Amino acid sequence: MNEDKRRQRTKMVTYPSGAVIPERDLGKSPVLECSHLGIEFGGLKAVEDFNLVLGRTEIAGLIGPNGAGKTTIFNLLTKVYQPTHGSVLIDGLDTQSMTVVDVSKAGVARTFQNIRLFGNMSVEDNVRIGLHNQIKYDMFTGIFRLPRYFSREKQQHEKAMELLDIFNMADLADAKAGSLPYGAQRRLEIVRALATNPKLLLLDEPAAGMNPHETEELMDNILRIRDSFQIAVLLIEHDMNLVMGICEGICVLNFGRVIAKGTPEEIQSNPVVIEAYLGKKKEAGQ
Repeated sequence: MNEDKRRQRTKMVTYPSGAVIPERDLGKSPVLECSHLGIEFGGLKAVEDFNLVLGRTEIAGLIGPNGAGKTTIFNLLTKVYQPTHGSVLIDGLDTQSMTVVDVSKAGVARTFQNIRLFGNMSVEDNVRIGLHNQIKYDMFTGIFRLPRYFSREKQQHEKAMELLDIFNMADLADAKAGSLPYGAQRRLEIVRALATNPKLLLLDEPAAGMNPHETEELMDNILRIRDSFQIAVLLIEHDMNLVMGICEGICVLNFGRVIAKGTPEEIQSNPVVIEAYLGKKKEAGQ
Protein backbone atom coordinates (compact mmCIF):
# COMPACT_ATOMS: atom_id res chain seq x y z
CA MET A 1 0.00 0.00 0.00
CA ASN A 2 1.56 3.32 -1.02
CA GLU A 3 1.53 6.59 0.90
CA ASP A 4 -1.17 8.17 -1.27
CA LYS A 5 -3.58 5.34 -0.43
CA ARG A 6 -2.79 5.62 3.28
CA ARG A 7 -3.65 9.30 3.23
CA GLN A 8 -7.11 8.69 1.77
CA ARG A 9 -8.60 9.03 5.24
CA THR A 10 -12.24 9.14 6.12
CA LYS A 11 -13.55 12.62 6.86
CA MET A 12 -13.57 13.50 10.57
CA VAL A 13 -16.91 14.78 11.85
CA THR A 14 -18.36 16.05 15.13
CA TYR A 15 -20.19 13.52 17.30
CA PRO A 16 -23.28 14.69 19.24
CA SER A 17 -21.17 14.88 22.42
CA GLY A 18 -18.76 17.25 20.71
CA ALA A 19 -16.05 14.66 20.10
CA VAL A 20 -14.57 14.34 16.62
CA ILE A 21 -14.60 10.85 15.08
CA PRO A 22 -14.39 9.31 11.59
CA GLU A 23 -17.53 9.84 9.52
CA ARG A 24 -17.91 6.07 9.00
CA ASP A 25 -18.39 5.64 12.78
CA LEU A 26 -21.33 8.03 13.06
CA GLY A 27 -24.44 6.28 14.33
CA LYS A 28 -22.36 3.79 16.30
CA SER A 29 -21.52 4.10 19.99
CA PRO A 30 -17.87 4.97 20.70
CA VAL A 31 -15.60 2.10 21.65
CA LEU A 32 -13.75 4.29 24.20
CA GLU A 33 -14.86 7.29 26.25
CA CYS A 34 -12.46 8.84 28.77
CA SER A 35 -13.86 11.66 30.89
CA HIS A 36 -11.69 13.85 33.15
CA LEU A 37 -9.34 10.91 33.72
CA GLY A 38 -6.41 11.43 36.06
CA ILE A 39 -4.02 9.83 38.52
CA GLU A 40 -1.69 11.12 41.23
CA PHE A 41 1.39 9.46 42.66
CA GLY A 42 2.30 10.91 46.05
CA GLY A 43 0.76 14.25 45.18
CA LEU A 44 2.31 14.36 41.70
CA LYS A 45 -0.30 14.59 38.97
CA ALA A 46 0.98 12.15 36.35
CA VAL A 47 -2.18 12.51 34.23
CA GLU A 48 -4.74 15.28 34.69
CA ASP A 49 -8.15 15.87 33.10
CA PHE A 50 -7.64 13.51 30.16
CA ASN A 51 -10.63 13.35 27.81
CA LEU A 52 -10.82 11.20 24.69
CA VAL A 53 -13.48 9.56 22.54
CA LEU A 54 -12.64 6.94 19.91
CA GLY A 55 -14.90 5.83 17.09
CA ARG A 56 -15.41 2.09 16.67
CA THR A 57 -12.96 1.78 13.76
CA GLU A 58 -10.74 4.79 14.37
CA ILE A 59 -6.96 4.70 14.22
CA ALA A 60 -5.72 7.33 16.65
CA GLY A 61 -2.34 8.43 17.96
CA LEU A 62 -1.25 9.46 21.44
CA ILE A 63 1.98 11.42 21.19
CA GLY A 64 4.16 13.62 23.35
CA PRO A 65 7.65 13.93 24.85
CA ASN A 66 9.11 11.17 27.03
CA GLY A 67 7.51 11.31 30.46
CA ALA A 68 4.37 13.05 29.18
CA GLY A 69 2.12 10.32 30.64
CA LYS A 70 1.30 8.29 27.54
CA THR A 71 2.01 4.81 28.94
CA THR A 72 0.36 5.84 32.21
CA ILE A 73 -2.83 6.44 30.24
CA PHE A 74 -2.57 2.94 28.73
CA ASN A 75 -2.16 1.57 32.26
CA LEU A 76 -5.28 3.46 33.34
CA LEU A 77 -7.29 2.16 30.39
CA THR A 78 -6.31 -1.43 31.16
CA LYS A 79 -6.67 -1.07 34.97
CA VAL A 80 -3.02 -1.70 35.72
CA TYR A 81 -3.46 1.59 37.57
CA GLN A 82 -6.67 2.68 39.27
CA PRO A 83 -7.52 6.29 38.38
CA THR A 84 -7.60 8.90 41.13
CA HIS A 85 -10.51 10.56 39.37
CA GLY A 86 -12.49 10.42 36.15
CA SER A 87 -14.07 7.55 34.27
CA VAL A 88 -13.38 5.15 31.40
CA LEU A 89 -16.14 3.53 29.35
CA ILE A 90 -15.29 0.58 27.10
CA ASP A 91 -18.05 -0.06 24.61
CA GLY A 92 -20.40 1.78 26.97
CA LEU A 93 -19.36 -0.20 30.07
CA ASP A 94 -17.94 1.67 33.06
CA THR A 95 -14.62 0.08 34.03
CA GLN A 96 -14.54 1.52 37.55
CA SER A 97 -14.96 -1.84 39.30
CA MET A 98 -13.13 -3.88 36.66
CA THR A 99 -9.82 -5.70 37.00
CA VAL A 100 -7.15 -6.16 34.32
CA VAL A 101 -8.78 -9.47 33.39
CA ASP A 102 -12.24 -7.90 33.22
CA VAL A 103 -11.01 -5.18 30.85
CA SER A 104 -9.44 -7.81 28.62
CA LYS A 105 -12.73 -9.70 28.52
CA ALA A 106 -14.52 -6.43 27.75
CA GLY A 107 -12.46 -6.18 24.57
CA VAL A 108 -9.23 -4.28 25.22
CA ALA A 109 -5.85 -5.74 24.22
CA ARG A 110 -2.44 -4.11 24.38
CA THR A 111 1.23 -4.44 23.63
CA PHE A 112 4.03 -3.02 25.77
CA GLN A 113 7.11 -0.82 25.39
CA ASN A 114 9.18 -3.72 26.68
CA ILE A 115 8.33 -6.89 24.79
CA ARG A 116 6.55 -9.45 26.97
CA LEU A 117 6.62 -12.71 25.05
CA PHE A 118 7.23 -16.23 26.35
CA GLY A 119 10.67 -16.53 24.82
CA ASN A 120 11.12 -20.27 25.32
CA MET A 121 7.77 -21.11 23.78
CA SER A 122 7.08 -21.38 20.07
CA VAL A 123 5.67 -18.53 18.03
CA GLU A 124 2.41 -20.43 17.57
CA ASP A 125 2.07 -21.23 21.27
CA ASN A 126 2.47 -17.54 22.10
CA VAL A 127 -0.49 -16.78 19.85
CA ARG A 128 -2.52 -19.68 21.23
CA ILE A 129 -2.17 -18.19 24.70
CA GLY A 130 -4.18 -15.24 23.42
CA LEU A 131 -6.90 -17.63 22.23
CA HIS A 132 -7.44 -19.16 25.67
CA ASN A 133 -10.71 -17.32 26.31
CA GLN A 134 -12.27 -18.24 22.96
CA ILE A 135 -11.68 -21.94 22.33
CA LYS A 136 -12.34 -24.01 25.45
CA TYR A 137 -12.84 -27.56 26.67
CA ASP A 138 -13.27 -28.90 30.19
CA MET A 139 -10.60 -30.65 32.26
CA PHE A 140 -12.20 -34.07 31.79
CA THR A 141 -12.05 -33.68 28.01
CA GLY A 142 -8.42 -32.62 28.18
CA ILE A 143 -7.24 -35.39 30.51
CA PHE A 144 -8.87 -38.20 28.53
CA ARG A 145 -8.17 -36.67 25.12
CA LEU A 146 -11.78 -36.97 23.99
CA PRO A 147 -12.75 -36.06 20.40
CA ARG A 148 -13.78 -32.56 21.53
CA TYR A 149 -10.19 -31.99 22.75
CA PHE A 150 -8.69 -32.72 19.32
CA SER A 151 -11.39 -30.65 17.62
CA ARG A 152 -10.61 -27.62 19.80
CA GLU A 153 -6.85 -28.07 19.38
CA LYS A 154 -7.31 -28.10 15.60
CA GLN A 155 -9.38 -24.92 15.81
CA GLN A 156 -6.70 -23.22 17.88
CA HIS A 157 -3.97 -24.22 15.45
CA GLU A 158 -5.92 -22.98 12.43
CA LYS A 159 -6.83 -19.68 14.09
CA ALA A 160 -3.25 -19.09 15.25
CA MET A 161 -1.89 -19.73 11.77
CA GLU A 162 -4.52 -17.44 10.26
CA LEU A 163 -3.45 -14.61 12.57
CA LEU A 164 0.27 -15.21 11.97
CA ASP A 165 -0.34 -15.06 8.24
CA ILE A 166 -1.52 -11.44 8.58
CA PHE A 167 2.07 -10.51 9.40
CA ASN A 168 3.59 -13.11 7.06
CA MET A 169 4.86 -15.08 10.06
CA ALA A 170 3.18 -18.45 9.48
CA ASP A 171 6.48 -20.01 8.41
CA LEU A 172 7.94 -19.07 11.81
CA ALA A 173 5.23 -20.88 13.80
CA ASP A 174 7.61 -23.53 15.19
CA ALA A 175 10.47 -21.13 15.99
CA LYS A 176 11.15 -20.05 19.56
CA ALA A 177 9.73 -16.61 20.15
CA GLY A 178 12.91 -15.48 21.89
CA SER A 179 15.01 -16.34 18.82
CA LEU A 180 13.18 -13.92 16.54
CA PRO A 181 14.71 -10.59 15.50
CA TYR A 182 13.49 -7.65 17.53
CA GLY A 183 11.11 -6.37 14.87
CA ALA A 184 9.55 -9.81 14.43
CA GLN A 185 9.02 -10.08 18.19
CA ARG A 186 7.16 -6.76 18.03
CA ARG A 187 4.90 -8.13 15.31
CA LEU A 188 4.31 -11.33 17.26
CA GLU A 189 3.18 -9.35 20.29
CA ILE A 190 0.58 -7.60 18.11
CA VAL A 191 -0.62 -10.94 16.73
CA ARG A 192 -1.00 -12.33 20.26
CA ALA A 193 -3.02 -9.26 21.27
CA LEU A 194 -5.29 -9.77 18.26
CA ALA A 195 -5.87 -13.38 19.34
CA THR A 196 -7.94 -12.11 22.28
CA ASN A 197 -10.51 -10.79 19.77
CA PRO A 198 -10.39 -7.16 20.96
CA LYS A 199 -12.65 -4.22 20.14
CA LEU A 200 -9.83 -1.81 20.99
CA LEU A 201 -6.15 -2.50 20.35
CA LEU A 202 -3.59 -0.42 22.29
CA LEU A 203 -0.12 -0.38 20.72
CA ASP A 204 2.72 1.03 22.84
CA GLU A 205 5.49 2.09 20.44
CA PRO A 206 4.88 -0.70 17.92
CA ALA A 207 7.59 0.54 15.53
CA ALA A 208 10.34 0.59 18.19
CA GLY A 209 13.38 -1.31 16.91
CA MET A 210 12.03 -1.65 13.38
CA ASN A 211 13.90 -0.55 10.28
CA PRO A 212 12.19 1.73 7.72
CA HIS A 213 11.02 -1.20 5.57
CA GLU A 214 9.52 -2.98 8.60
CA THR A 215 7.81 0.24 9.67
CA GLU A 216 6.24 0.61 6.22
CA GLU A 217 4.92 -2.94 6.48
CA LEU A 218 3.64 -2.23 9.99
CA MET A 219 1.65 0.76 8.76
CA ASP A 220 -0.02 -1.36 6.10
CA ASN A 221 -0.69 -4.13 8.62
CA ILE A 222 -2.34 -1.78 11.13
CA LEU A 223 -4.68 -0.57 8.40
CA ARG A 224 -5.36 -4.17 7.38
CA ILE A 225 -6.09 -5.10 10.99
CA ARG A 226 -8.57 -2.21 11.33
CA ASP A 227 -10.32 -3.10 8.10
CA SER A 228 -10.34 -6.89 8.58
CA PHE A 229 -11.34 -6.95 12.26
CA GLN A 230 -13.35 -3.69 12.30
CA ILE A 231 -11.72 -2.55 15.52
CA ALA A 232 -10.25 0.69 16.85
CA VAL A 233 -6.52 1.19 17.32
CA LEU A 234 -4.89 3.66 19.71
CA LEU A 235 -1.12 3.85 19.43
CA ILE A 236 1.74 5.53 21.23
CA GLU A 237 4.57 6.22 18.84
CA HIS A 238 7.58 8.50 18.35
CA ASP A 239 7.93 7.73 14.64
CA MET A 240 6.10 10.71 13.17
CA ASN A 241 6.06 9.21 9.67
CA LEU A 242 3.96 6.35 11.05
CA VAL A 243 1.71 8.60 13.16
CA MET A 244 1.05 11.11 10.42
CA GLY A 245 0.75 8.36 7.83
CA ILE A 246 -2.07 6.29 9.33
CA CYS A 247 -3.67 8.10 12.29
CA GLU A 248 -6.98 9.83 11.71
CA GLY A 249 -7.06 11.67 15.02
CA ILE A 250 -4.09 12.62 17.21
CA CYS A 251 -3.99 13.60 20.89
CA VAL A 252 -0.86 15.38 22.14
CA LEU A 253 0.22 15.17 25.79
CA ASN A 254 2.71 17.26 27.71
CA PHE A 255 3.31 16.96 31.45
CA GLY A 256 0.23 14.78 31.82
CA ARG A 257 -2.19 17.18 30.17
CA VAL A 258 -3.68 17.33 26.68
CA ILE A 259 -2.26 20.30 24.80
CA ALA A 260 -3.85 19.61 21.42
CA LYS A 261 -6.20 17.33 19.52
CA GLY A 262 -6.85 17.16 15.82
CA THR A 263 -6.13 15.60 12.48
CA PRO A 264 -2.50 15.00 11.42
CA GLU A 265 -2.61 18.14 9.32
CA GLU A 266 -3.92 20.23 12.23
CA ILE A 267 -1.35 18.82 14.64
CA GLN A 268 1.55 19.40 12.25
CA SER A 269 0.64 23.08 11.96
CA ASN A 270 -0.21 23.68 15.63
CA PRO A 271 2.40 26.10 17.08
CA VAL A 272 1.95 24.78 20.64
CA VAL A 273 2.68 21.23 19.49
CA ILE A 274 5.60 22.34 17.33
CA GLU A 275 7.25 24.03 20.29
CA ALA A 276 6.49 21.33 22.87
CA TYR A 277 7.15 18.22 20.83
CA LEU A 278 7.70 18.35 17.08
CA GLY A 279 10.53 20.85 17.43
CA LYS A 280 10.64 24.62 17.67
CA LYS A 281 11.22 26.22 14.27
CA LYS A 282 14.59 27.87 13.93
CA GLU A 283 14.72 31.57 13.38
CA ALA A 284 16.12 32.78 10.06
CA GLY A 285 19.90 32.79 10.09
CA GLN A 286 20.23 30.13 12.80
